[in-house]
Amino acid sequence: MTSPRRALVLVDVQRDYFDGPLEIQYPPHADSLARITQAIDTATQAGVPVIAVQHTMGDEAPVFNPTLPGYADHPEIESRRTDEWKSVVKRFGSIYAHTDIATWLREQEIDTVTLVGYMTNNCILASAVEGEGLELATEVLSDATGAIDIANDAGFAPAETVHRTIMTVLNSNLAAVATTDAWADAVRASTSLPKSDLGTSAVQGAQRALAERTL
Repeated sequence: MTSPRRALVLVDVQRDYFDGPLEIQYPPHADSLARITQAIDTATQAGVPVIAVQHTMGDEAPVFNPTLPGYADHPEIESRRTDEWKSVVKRFGSIYAHTDIATWLREQEIDTVTLVGYMTNNCILASAVEGEGLELATEVLSDATGAIDIANDAGFAPAETVHRTIMTVLNSNLAAVATTDAWADAVRASTSLPKSDLGTSAVQGAQRALAERTL
């Protein structure tokens, strides 16, 4: 088995996610930010390329507005930024939509993308889904991402439920989900992260549901 050629992608670690209506709720952003910076430091030490992505909604929007302070990356990210990082601005959920990221990854012969940042329930999910069609292996660090409480006409889901559910869904097919510590070990060992598959997840899900019904 060949060693993965990774890139670490920092997805929208912008100030708008640290207070206001989009404030990350689970895991708490103080915790996930610490794991994001750990991932950056691990990548830097291992020579893993870093891509910093920022989301824009235009200069008249209330959030992700390039003319407002909330658009900027968190200071902990900025303090680690180097000239070697690739910087990208996106307008859609997926990091690949209308950006040059996929082309750049192919030029660098990178086959594995590690996603950290925000939000689990939007840009992380969208990027993992599109990554499958691009034939890129995706890794998602569960403790270096985060979700918000969401409610609409379809219902309500608290942030912890949103996050845990999406991590389970992703690991069933679309991505290898792991903690930052496990990822750091894999980076140092130049090995891939394990992940489940849809068939195995379905069988285990049926067994778990049956066990809980019989309790």
